[in-house]
Amino acid sequence: MENMYDVIVVGAGHAGCEAAHAAARMGSRVMLITMNMETIARMSCNPAMGGVAKGQIVREIDALGGMSGIITDKTMIQFRMLNRSKGVAMWSPRAQSDRWRFAEEWRLALEMNPLVDFFQDSVNSLLFLGDSVSGVVTGMGITFHGKTVVLTTGTFLNGLIHIGKKNFGGGRMGEKASTGITEQLLERGFVSGRMKTGTPPRVDGRSLNYSIMEEQLGDENPSKFSFSRETSPLTKQRSCYITYTNENVHEVLREGFEDSPMYNGSITGLGPRYCPSIEDKINRFAERDRHQIFVEPEGWNTVEVYVNGFSTSLPDHIQLKAIKLIPGFEQAKIFRPGYAIEYDYFQPTQLYSNLETKLIKNMFFAGQINGTTGYEEAAAQGLMAGINASLRVQEKESLVLRRDQAYIGVLIDDLINKGTEEPYRMFTSRAEYRISLRQDNADTRLTPIGHQIGLASQERLINLEKKNHEAAEIQAYLEQTNIDIDDFQTYLNKENNESALTEKQRAAKILLRPHIEIEHILEIPKFNEALNHYEPLSIERAGIEIKYKSYIQRETEQADKLKKLEDLKIPKNFNFRQLQSISMEGREKLSKIQPDTIGQAMRISGVSPSDIQVLIVHFGR
Repeated sequence: MENMYDVIVVGAGHAGCEAAHAAARMGSRVMLITMNMETIARMSCNPAMGGVAKGQIVREIDALGGMSGIITDKTMIQFRMLNRSKGVAMWSPRAQSDRWRFAEEWRLALEMNPLVDFFQDSVNSLLFLGDSVSGVVTGMGITFHGKTVVLTTGTFLNGLIHIGKKNFGGGRMGEKASTGITEQLLERGFVSGRMKTGTPPRVDGRSLNYSIMEEQLGDENPSKFSFSRETSPLTKQRSCYITYTNENVHEVLREGFEDSPMYNGSITGLGPRYCPSIEDKINRFAERDRHQIFVEPEGWNTVEVYVNGFSTSLPDHIQLKAIKLIPGFEQAKIFRPGYAIEYDYFQPTQLYSNLETKLIKNMFFAGQINGTTGYEEAAAQGLMAGINASLRVQEKESLVLRRDQAYIGVLIDDLINKGTEEPYRMFTSRAEYRISLRQDNADTRLTPIGHQIGLASQERLINLEKKNHEAAEIQAYLEQTNIDIDDFQTYLNKENNESALTEKQRAAKILLRPHIEIEHILEIPKFNEALNHYEPLSIERAGIEIKYKSYIQRETEQADKLKKLEDLKIPKNFNFRQLQSISMEGREKLSKIQPDTIGQAMRISGVSPSDIQVLIVHFGR
């Protein structure tokens, strides 16, 4: 058995899989250690990828050369582009996945890389050489030495599962918790906390009455996540369904509140605010007489159904009694009850911007160990940790994405500068440059970077250059070609009620009107004839760039100003306490976070603008 590796990845969830794939793709020898080879990349909660802001993250992972987009495309059973009625910054792809095939495709993808080795066991302790990590020891006492170690432990660190008054150790239902690592890191000076997440019951789809539910179809012309040509859009899709709770459901759920671990003090960790349990919803929003339930199939062929919106840790008999009162669930059979799980995490302010820990060199954290929630957030961190672990082995500079480059940059920057007391979830509102950070242009922003570090293929770069060239040609055509008064009236103004043209105008100018989109302009015969040979994505890109040009320019100018502060480096382990002109709170926060740049210091809560001016003067010298 090989005993020395470039990168050891502990845990094979979404973060661990992306970390292992990225590091191996970049040429590092990788050991991926998981407690169960059969649960690699298991979708522990809902069988879906993407959503608002999360879909943008999956596109960014794909653009860099990660695998989540490709795996999702290969295994999805439904695709929807959310928020198409809103501005392009809000457009977010989401896919319903086949849970079992998703895990299978991930495992096959990792097995295809000869630089990835696997070992099935828990990791109970870490090995150190001075202030650096040097390897791990498994539960069977087997030692693996590594130049770098990436911890992606998910919900397994001292995991505790709750169902009503019952609680027992576990990282997921049916899987044991991981012990030893938290205690060892606490001895090394790390600060840990507890968080909580939950999952709903799974039911037998054969026992449901779909005829009284609202059918939710996928997009008529579905797209996909990956920019590569390796995958294709779906040609058939499975439907999801929508139903609602009611006052009778709520009344039964309230019967179990005294046995709820959320209310009787059994659970101490905070749960995700934006994905509350059903008992939390009826308690916090007592004025509402119903809550939406999404009925989601877990695959093409399985009858198992995920009851999205009914996450709970109430006693199992209460869950069954309440769920049978939901329209369509009158005869429901539960495969397994919902439960809550508590687990250890480490405050992410203890990390550098490359996700390396400040206290231990060559050790990286990714995923829920950093206090995040969601497959997409975990996968993004795993990708960046795997990239930076591999770059460390190659003795190259770390890759750190800025806030104006990617949602991934926003995610990591938020975590390391602000920390989190509750599970962190990405939203479009967290990104100040969200018009520039769209899901459609993730390849333009990130594929050249992915190619440069050896992750994104040459083929991807060639395809990107072709698409950008096409978009530029389309944009130039629209800026140079007129739309006549008659064409405007006949093709563009039949439903949009726009003010009439008094003279012909450039197509690009008309595209600036709120209700006119590029697909409307393509209805005009001469434009359709001129542009229909281009790729649809190139046409869409050109239309967006024209329509939002002024907004994009404004964001670019703002980002350029801040880049100057990002370029002002702060020496490692600088003693901020010596700068007496900085406020006491500012000195404490700066000493704790140890920012790499003035730009990062500016985003730390408690550091004032006057504190930043002192730093600029000091380091500007």
